[in-house]
Amino acid sequence: MTTIESIQTKQSSRTLANQLARFRELGIILFLVLIVIGATIAQPRFLSSFNLRSILLWVPLLTVVAMGEMMVIITRGIDVSVGSILALAGIIVGMIFRDFPEFNIYLGTLLAILIGLGLGAINGALIAWVKIPPVITTLGTLSAYRGLTFIVSQGRQIDPNHVPRSLIHWSQVGPLGINLVPWVVVIAVVVAILTFFFLRSSKAGRNVYAIGGNQDAATLRGIPVAWTTFLVYAITGALAGLAGVLYASRFGFVNPGETGVGFELTAIAAVVIGGTNVFGGSGSVLGVVLGCLLLGTINVALSVLGIAATWQLAVYGFVILLAVVVDAIIQRELRRASTGE
Repeated sequence: MTTIESIQTKQSSRTLANQLARFRELGIILFLVLIVIGATIAQPRFLSSFNLRSILLWVPLLTVVAMGEMMVIITRGIDVSVGSILALAGIIVGMIFRDFPEFNIYLGTLLAILIGLGLGAINGALIAWVKIPPVITTLGTLSAYRGLTFIVSQGRQIDPNHVPRSLIHWSQVGPLGINLVPWVVVIAVVVAILTFFFLRSSKAGRNVYAIGGNQDAATLRGIPVAWTTFLVYAITGALAGLAGVLYASRFGFVNPGETGVGFELTAIAAVVIGGTNVFGGSGSVLGVVLGCLLLGTINVALSVLGIAATWQLAVYGFVILLAVVVDAIIQRELRRASTGE
């Protein structure tokens, strides 16, 4: 192969890789449209205002948790304790609302965020400085935090009559009294926007990508790897704590044995489907938001179509595998582009 042909081949491969990466989000949108069309044909009532609202209420909770999980995965880590953090923060604040009915819901929300921040900081410290692998650390804290949830609550759930009506209204009413887009959706959008600017415009956010891309190179460049890792897990915990309050608002109760169980897997699925590289170094807020929307639409569609929960898990698994396969193809093309093969 001549030099000119080699350059042309390399440029062509790089162009293909860029196109694959650029249109990952478009692929999710097209898949989402196909699901909506298919579900509507099978069951015309799928597009009713009730079902559309169900999707809108399902997505915010997942989006808030997925924003943190995305940052963790970009650094080549993983956090499977977010469901337990959600439950523990939710149960503690719920108990305060139960015992002190006049307690301010905004202070309660701040407290839940701080609880989550502290629990996430424990994860981050163990991973960043004690050097325990992320999956081992968060598997341990998943059980520990869930156990604390039972201990603190004495196994009792927070009933609907103990959740302030003003908090429940967050899932019923939106800005200017508009019911179609409740406050929980607005909160999720704000979290997504803040995450976007943190990752793209702040030095700490850029360090997150650098660490995930090549930790050794990041260390040589003077990037504070340990502190950045700690920060990412602390933020993830804080967002899970916020999700604990949103859960109480959305469902009107917090149960120590049910709240947040398996939620970490759904969040990871949304992140992977959204195009975040499971090997670290890349991921976008838009992709993850679309992944959350896709899972929310699938969840409601399967329920409307009367498909059993076991089949819902199978469909989730298929979608995740499809996303991983697509991601593998993109990464292969990117490697080819970089080597000029």
